[in-house]
Amino acid sequence: MPDLSVYIASDVHLGATPSSRKDAFHAWLSGAAERTPHIILNGDLFDFWFEFRRGVPRGHEETLALLREITTKGTHVTLMGGNHDWWAGRYLAEEIGLELLHDPTILDLAGFRTLLAHGDGLGRGDVGYAVLRWVLRSPVTRGAFSLLSPSLGARIARGVSRTEDRWGEPTPADEDRSAALEKWATATLRDQPALDVVLLGHTHIPRLLRIGPDRWYVNSGDWVHNQSYVVLREGELPEVLEWRGWDVPPEPLVAEHD
Repeated sequence: MPDLSVYIASDVHLGATPSSRKDAFHAWLSGAAERTPHIILNGDLFDFWFEFRRGVPRGHEETLALLREITTKGTHVTLMGGNHDWWAGRYLAEEIGLELLHDPTILDLAGFRTLLAHGDGLGRGDVGYAVLRWVLRSPVTRGAFSLLSPSLGARIARGVSRTEDRWGEPTPADEDRSAALEKWATATLRDQPALDVVLLGHTHIPRLLRIGPDRWYVNSGDWVHNQSYVVLREGELPEVLEWRGWDVPPEPLVAEHD
């Protein structure tokens, strides 16, 4: 029988993470491609990604080569744009072979009717970010930024990124963001009874919350602090796991709760 599992990771923030985290993620990615026909990278794979008129950001050649190898061998890889890499475009689609999604999308994943979204801009609160998000995604801003050189654009992005603040335990602001998205996901599941799963990232806090019989809010956490990922497998409950190596039996990172 075909393998109907899906492996999901988010918030890797390549370019801002130390080499040890990058190497661990590459090992996870290679092993996941041997275990599943479908990998989803649910936003912020890169701490910064933008396809400029004169090229793409440097420093990700090893990751891009690995992704190209995986897709060439037949594993389907979906990249949902996050707040750090929403501007993924033709290069990643045509040269690397990724399926690109930029907005919340409903998919059938391993038998689960799933609403997939990175999570930024959802739920109430953080009005300032909502305005910034609108500005950054506007055609005028994108067009102007695309005229910069990739090196200058990357320097500007590094200056405003706050990924280095998220290496330790969640802050109160992180907890508030997580609670707001959990509230949004719970309301969405109750308002859309055809959904089985709402699957998010963005908060860097893994979650596994049952909303009624066989319905779930799942957050994949991150690779900045948790090295966590989600497995959806047909006929089984969703899992949020901590990656410690493929030779180590996986353990649930967070317990299911109601």
